[in-house]
Amino acid sequence: MYRGRLKRDLDDWVKRGLIDAGTAARLLDDVDRRGSGFSIGSILSMFAAVLIAASLLMLIAANWELIPRLIKVAGIIGLIWIFHLAALLARSRGADRIAAASLVLGSAAFGGAIALIGQLYHLSGDTFSAMFLWFSVTAVSAALFRSGALTVVTGVLALVTFGGGFDSFGWDVGSHGLWAWWPPFGAALIFGLSRWTAANRAKHFGYMLLLAWIWWMVILERGELYALVVAVVATLLFLSLTLPRSPLVDLHRRLGASASFYTLIIAMSGFAYAQGSAVDAVSIAVLGIIILALSIAAIALDGRDNGAVRLLAYGAFAAEILYLSYETIDSILGTSAFFLLSGLVVAVLAFVVIRLEKRFSRPAAEVKS
Repeated sequence: MYRGRLKRDLDDWVKRGLIDAGTAARLLDDVDRRGSGFSIGSILSMFAAVLIAASLLMLIAANWELIPRLIKVAGIIGLIWIFHLAALLARSRGADRIAAASLVLGSAAFGGAIALIGQLYHLSGDTFSAMFLWFSVTAVSAALFRSGALTVVTGVLALVTFGGGFDSFGWDVGSHGLWAWWPPFGAALIFGLSRWTAANRAKHFGYMLLLAWIWWMVILERGELYALVVAVVATLLFLSLTLPRSPLVDLHRRLGASASFYTLIIAMSGFAYAQGSAVDAVSIAVLGIIILALSIAAIALDGRDNGAVRLLAYGAFAAEILYLSYETIDSILGTSAFFLLSGLVVAVLAFVVIRLEKRFSRPAAEVKS
């Protein structure tokens, strides 16, 4: 996908005389040598791993009662070793896709071992502890093998571990200290693993874990005032990352576009939660103005180079305009007038977006002039 888009751009630049054909060919060769982040072969290898795992599970389930307990335990432990040894062998021969699939199967086998041993020997425990153990061992394996595939699995397990805590302890924050404060450490571990294994997309699981934790522990548990505090802090952090002369610009460049995107999500959601909980018109209007201003600032500061922030800001701006329109005219003019005004608002917004997109498409030197 990226290569195809780049090739079209290079062909267009050659036709317009911006670069010569030799430079275009060298750039395309460099992309081919580095490889693409998306690989059909890798995806098919993962699907094969999943299908093999499913077939093994179905075979075992069909004959479960006939298998002696000791053989069950020895078999699942043997699978863990077999898959990891297969990954080592595949890695030594340069078969990285087979190695990744074997490691994923090894992680799945370890999760199955936790469930199997707990069931056979009636061990007491909770969902959070079991998932935390699975997460921890998978994270260690991902670090040792420097496996991007296992890093992604670790990210998924981090979210499942956090969700498992609700099954074990309920929604009360104070019911279990380790679980309540574990997500920040889990997110930090995912960020470190994604950097160590060069699995950059896995860091999104860390951001999602932090986002879920902040929403649960601060906003939902504490209420509107804490939601506003979170929103203000997130707004200041977003501005610190995106303002041109900010000392955190280099940090933003190293972290990538996702840092400002998720920071903006936290800020927008905090203000939206406070606005939804407000009862007086003045508070609703003030918070609405803040959300609109933040949307415009996000587009101006980071919209040119960050498509995710631009899309989020457009959506927040449109949703806020419609919400304020509904709150203002619903009791006065009725539903038909609301839809009419909403259509006009969306039309104006579409015009503004088209103008902004044209501005973003211009060269940087032309925009500055």
